[in-house]
Amino acid sequence: MAYRYQILLGRISKVSGYNGTVSVKLEKSFFDNIPEMESVFLEIDGKPVPFFISFSEYSGGDLLKLKFKGYDSFEKVSEYTGCRIFLTTFSEEKSAAASPESISGFKVILKNKELIGTVKETIQNPGQDLLNIISPEGKEILIPFHEAFILKISTKNKSILVELPEGLTDIN
Repeated sequence: MAYRYQILLGRISKVSGYNGTVSVKLEKSFFDNIPEMESVFLEIDGKPVPFFISFSEYSGGDLLKLKFKGYDSFEKVSEYTGCRIFLTTFSEEKSAAASPESISGFKVILKNKELIGTVKETIQNPGQDLLNIISPEGKEILIPFHEAFILKISTKNKSILVELPEGLTDIN
């Protein structure tokens, strides 16, 4: 899966303790809005280097604690103090097919092949874009437009295959 790093999460401000945990000073847009992350990119010598997360803790404010897989000591992570951290984003394949302008009219289908509806528009909110979907019954349904829920986007079939948490479509 090819990643692009574009969204600045923050900067490593210090190493916390001796077990390799770092404190990340967050960008303001992420205060109280931390996405689920499996990996991030650290900018090292101007180049993106992927790091996989083994632990994360956010207790509010502008600091996030992270621990990276394979980096379990102060010595292993101290050289990264000051590095900028970027979020991983959609793969090239998904991002090309997932531009807000290009998915209007796409069918949204659950993993079990059940039709949710057709994309009316993409609502761009700070921190989370939403798909505004019109169900076959004419009901508006909003779902997060997030890679965690999207299994496949097919431009050929004009469809988006999703796996959603149970009950998400019922709360609209």
